[in-house]
Amino acid sequence: MATIQLKQVEKKFGDAYAVKPLDMTIADGEFIVLLGPSGCGKTTTLRMISGLETVTGGQILLNDKNVTWLHPSARDIAFVFQFYALYPHINVHDNIAFPLQAQGEKKELIDERIKQVVELLRIQHLLNKRPGGLSGGDKQRVALARALVRRPAAFLMDEPLGALDADLRETMRAEIRQLQLRLNATTVYVTHDQIEAMAMGDRIVVMNTAVVQQVGTPTEVYYNPANLFVAKFIGSPGMNLVQGQFADGVVQLPGENRYPLPDGWKNAMTRGENVVVGFRPESAHVNPEGKLHGEVYATDMHGSYNMLHVNMAGDNVVHLRADRATRYPIGANIRFDIDPPMARFFNPQNEMALRRQ
Repeated sequence: MATIQLKQVEKKFGDAYAVKPLDMTIADGEFIVLLGPSGCGKTTTLRMISGLETVTGGQILLNDKNVTWLHPSARDIAFVFQFYALYPHINVHDNIAFPLQAQGEKKELIDERIKQVVELLRIQHLLNKRPGGLSGGDKQRVALARALVRRPAAFLMDEPLGALDADLRETMRAEIRQLQLRLNATTVYVTHDQIEAMAMGDRIVVMNTAVVQQVGTPTEVYYNPANLFVAKFIGSPGMNLVQGQFADGVVQLPGENRYPLPDGWKNAMTRGENVVVGFRPESAHVNPEGKLHGEVYATDMHGSYNMLHVNMAGDNVVHLRADRATRYPIGANIRFDIDPPMARFFNPQNEMALRRQ
């Protein structure tokens, strides 16, 4: 497969950046996900790697070879699109065969490659059908087969599951990941769906406003977000973020709440400094003797747990996971604690995460 390197790669349209200069190395066999809201630059980055979009500056290397200005067909990369891009007037067999036929491969080789890839994706029964008669999931498998049959150095996937319903997306997530692991295929995958990113990626590249905000494993970006954007964007709901002020070993929070700083954090901030306290919903626990308190604003039943929306004061609503068997009436006052190891702190001025000292 391939190692992909981006060195100070950027893209501008006029004076506006679509992607600001970025450096990134995608290891051989790695599944990396570009994640972010619409317009953040993730698809533009993918298209620059493929050659469908020219760079404004920087270099793209594939296995240490500079491919920055090579035509897409010369990069040995396969692209899987969101809307399949299948040819409706020919059957599945010919759709899969097309890239090899375009390369002038012999019929025997084409037939052997198709046999291998349709067995891998379990679509042998579709070979004589046309795309118009296929389900969304089968169309996506055919699109994957057409990419796989070339045996490229790397796969680029631009929201390939975006047009599928929720149940089928879950199935296809697992299938794509299993296929990638089986082939040890270097894969760059674009999505705005954080569940997809967390489920599939070896590493996640979180982007916003043309800038890479954080690169890390799913665990790293979830539990140790680099800044307030990542904290809010990753998670459903995102990390709870409450403004406070540090003094005398505690952070003064809205509603006369006082949160004692866990070990290792007291030297990370100075007296009187404003700070944002962050914690995940599952890191807070209802406790009659808890140090923090608020009023139940709303509740959501999630099957195995209740999600409580608790107003600490004003508009400071935080989300807590709670026992599904216990009722929490709207307006009830509750107390809760935050697991000390799971608390995170941010500088509200530059929005960056503080680190233990």
